Amino acid sequence: MSQAASPRPGIAERLSRMIQVPTVSAELDVRGHEPFEAFVSLLAELYPRIHASLELERITDFGLLYRWPGATPTADPVVLMAHYDVVPVDESDPWTHPPFEGHIEGGSVYGRGALDDKGPLVVLLDAVENLLADEFVPARDVYLSFGGNEETFGAAAQAIVEVFRERELTPWLVLDEGGAVTDAPLPFVLGLAAMVGVGEKGVATVQLTARSDGGHASTPPPLTAVGRVSRAVSRLTPTTFTARVPAAITRMLGLFAARSTGVGRLLYRLLAAWPWLNARGFARLGGEAAALVRTTVAPTKITGGTAHNVLPSQAEAVVNLRLALGETVAGTVRRLQRRIADRSVAVEVLEGSDASPESPSDGPQFALIAEAVRVSHPAAITVPYVTMAATDSRYFHQICPATYRFAPLLMNAEQRASIHGVDERVDIAELERGERFHRTLIEGIRA
Repeated sequence: MSQAASPRPGIAERLSRMIQVPTVSAELDVRGHEPFEAFVSLLAELYPRIHASLELERITDFGLLYRWPGATPTADPVVLMAHYDVVPVDESDPWTHPPFEGHIEGGSVYGRGALDDKGPLVVLLDAVENLLADEFVPARDVYLSFGGNEETFGAAAQAIVEVFRERELTPWLVLDEGGAVTDAPLPFVLGLAAMVGVGEKGVATVQLTARSDGGHASTPPPLTAVGRVSRAVSRLTPTTFTARVPAAITRMLGLFAARSTGVGRLLYRLLAAWPWLNARGFARLGGEAAALVRTTVAPTKITGGTAHNVLPSQAEAVVNLRLALGETVAGTVRRLQRRIADRSVAVEVLEGSDASPESPSDGPQFALIAEAVRVSHPAAITVPYVTMAATDSRYFHQICPATYRFAPLLMNAEQRASIHGVDERVDIAELERGERFHRTLIEGIRA
């Protein structure tokens, strides 16, 4: 790793200033575009070398695409991603410090976006700025792709990917948020694990609609609209979709076996050797374990009717699904229709995106990430896993088979729970390690 230029001091203060700009994409109608433009101006102020040396292209109102020319311009580029928008804050939540103050105290930076995703953004930008100070030139072109509406379905990232398509650019590696370094990956597993998402689940929001004749509630038909849509929902049990184990989970368990004690070592070896048993076991555990191996079905809303004594002519239910790796929205709808088995229930997709394919965990791109982890977090083992939440990288996986999701920050269980929650915060020491990760990663790229 380069030693000629030491990292700039003040990374916590730079993150604090980013947090102070309320880039809440879900409140665009209320706050307007001004915070987002102010944030773009702030980046230019905080990172003068980046803005002097890299080419910045605005893609839509919210997409920022920086190109750092490499030594071998004909080689496929690397894309490093983050997003600068954040989710809203419930004013009634008991934050210790105001969520947009960027308060620094006790070795941490507090505020909305500290972990999701301005913390990962600042460590990437600091790494590039420090390398530029050292006059470093990457082996390949490096693109920094930042979206300002990831939390509202990521239209900016989608447009950036279309630019890559038009220019016939196929990235060699894409790295976005999604995983992290964790101190409690699974029961019986000792030490730290860098959880690198090699794929992410898709998402679909589906509306089920049933109609029937309205009328007085005193003379109901055998099956009302509410009854029909309720029956449809009741048929969508957790077993609607078959449990299958991605290769990444099998490899993850094999790696964890070596880091486990007692019964855990035997258990993880057994599960890694028998994927069908792994699938059944995880499915039976429910919760996050089951979500790793199957498409999940969660009814979230049901509506119908205008009065207590009037039969509704229409009833609706909304179902949220998280699609297992390799599943498509179209295939999911067909499965729902077969399970509901009622042609009088209309199934409409309100929004959706297919699950990603699985990126390899035994190739040079994953090895490059693992090597950077060895420098930034030497006690951590790097393992592949499946990212549950949606990220902007879901658009890039359509054009890049080596798309990964990992934020190089240690997050304990309490910190992970603060993402989209209360008292979101990041350790300053982790910001320094995250910068080291990205500096090592970029220096390690080969053409």
